[in-house]
Amino acid sequence: MEYFKALWTEENEDGSFTTSLQVLSTEILASQEVLVQVLYSSLNYKDALSANGHRGITQHFPHIPGIDAAGIVLHDATGQFQSGDQVIITGFDLGMNTHGGLAELISVPASWMVKLPMQVSLKKSMQIGTAGLTAGMAVRALQQNQIFPSSGEILVTGASGGVGMCAIKLLNHLGYQVVALTGKPEMADALLKIGASRVIDRLEFMSEKPRTLYPMTFAGGIDTVGGEVLVKLIKSLQFAGSVAVCGMAGGVDLPLQVYPFILRGARVLGIYSADSPLEKKQEIWNLYADEWNFELDSITEVISLIEAPDKLKLMLEGLSHGRYLVQILD
Repeated sequence: MEYFKALWTEENEDGSFTTSLQVLSTEILASQEVLVQVLYSSLNYKDALSANGHRGITQHFPHIPGIDAAGIVLHDATGQFQSGDQVIITGFDLGMNTHGGLAELISVPASWMVKLPMQVSLKKSMQIGTAGLTAGMAVRALQQNQIFPSSGEILVTGASGGVGMCAIKLLNHLGYQVVALTGKPEMADALLKIGASRVIDRLEFMSEKPRTLYPMTFAGGIDTVGGEVLVKLIKSLQFAGSVAVCGMAGGVDLPLQVYPFILRGARVLGIYSADSPLEKKQEIWNLYADEWNFELDSITEVISLIEAPDKLKLMLEGLSHGRYLVQILD
């Protein structure tokens, strides 16, 4: 195969960026790496930023975005993988400064790849993708900090996003009582249908006068928002409660006194899936293949590669929800 289809983000003369489906030469792919035929990818907020020319994500253009990919090994000079092996690649530098998974082919180091568990299909792996992997790491961190279904309610912020919806589905599957916090009140019914026991409007949540501490309401939380929302969640944790933090859409600053930590034993657990060791990623994938095996069709929209640029624009505008599964082949 000398040519392949891919999304191609180019910088225009006026400094704007255009992302479109193009036919490219395989010569642009890195040599001496593992060549993978991509069958499925997914869309993440990082992809939207990269496709819009965000230099903090991608420094050099033109570029192929896509931080997720699942497919079949075509060739591996290292011998670690055999031709025909089914593999998953999420995070590391894929789709950032290495040409990404919104393409028919990728060329990546073997050290970025996880072999697909037998009980998970390539399609299912990209329904999960980075969003589900992040949600899974957050849930696992809560479990490891003794936050169990019997502990009490778990608040999921940014509940209508990919990580939020995956977290709600997973927590519900495991028997937790989940409270969804969203800035999109029109999504309330959808969030209840996928497993939330109740839904809180973000404006209502943040309308209360700031206090040093709030009533101890939540046993734990998964936060994708950051900023003042995270501050209030920490101040609202029960004794020895934990919040797994994996997003910053609402701000990066944490204006917070130490009271929740020294008076209530609150714990903040940082979650970052992209550069996690392969062993950690494999652990989460194995859980999704076994006791975490649940349907994701209800939160997934299947799209083609040519539809992806419009969906990426919706993500930047805050108008998307759930997961977009990209079927690479026509």
